[in-house]
Amino acid sequence: MRLIFSLCAALAVLTTTAAFAEDSLPPTGRAPIEARLVEFQAFDGSTERYFEWTPEKFDPAKSTTLIIALHGHGSDAGQIFSGVYAEYNATLDLAAERNAIVVSPDYRATTSWMGPAAEKDVLQIIAKAKAERRIDRVFFVGGSMGGSSALTFAALHPELVDGVVAMNPTANHIEYENFQDAIAASFGGSKKDVPLEYKNRSAEYFPERFLKIPTAITLGGIDVIVPPESARRLAKAIAALGGNVLCIERPELGHTTQYPDARAALEFVFDGAR
Repeated sequence: MRLIFSLCAALAVLTTTAAFAEDSLPPTGRAPIEARLVEFQAFDGSTERYFEWTPEKFDPAKSTTLIIALHGHGSDAGQIFSGVYAEYNATLDLAAERNAIVVSPDYRATTSWMGPAAEKDVLQIIAKAKAERRIDRVFFVGGSMGGSSALTFAALHPELVDGVVAMNPTANHIEYENFQDAIAASFGGSKKDVPLEYKNRSAEYFPERFLKIPTAITLGGIDVIVPPESARRLAKAIAALGGNVLCIERPELGHTTQYPDARAALEFVFDGAR
């Protein structure tokens, strides 16, 4: 099995390869992990929720990284802890190794796509976590809709984000064509109705906002659910501006990220963040 890394440097793309033995890979599924359910009153009076998980030997007296893990389309906050998805299994493994907290919000809906209400919920969750914990860094991690939403939030609030891992995301909501009914419901209208909302939530238009944020993007070359082109362009634009970006693309894969790719992306951000 071959793992293809495409590392987007400032002016070039460096491609190397590494092999992984099949029996060295974690299983595709594992037992669910128990996390603490937290409910809170949101800005509009609604009751929202998130799950919080801390490593077994977590020390609250020490500074720690907060990982905001965002679920995919059609799922909810529990997806991260289900044990089913390699993307999130890798996230939890790295969190355990690096003594990080993982918070997984519903961010309003199973079909959120980080609209204005979801954005405000996440802002509130970050503020709450910083008030309760000794948080020194905030990372965003997600796959599919979650990866797209991680890029969106970072583009909107780069001052609050210290690292992004976006797996199989779109970086351009103006050109993206799937799930348009759900996205319109989240964004407050269609592309025709609120075009500026779609542009402002498209990370590709704001690569300069990622220059101080280590960013790792994983892509499937034949992904038709969330095509890779816009995220690939974003990675190249960040690199061209001198940003710290890793782009891992597997040409033979569709809408998925395998465990070694997810780990590599997470390690890149953990090691590169301030």
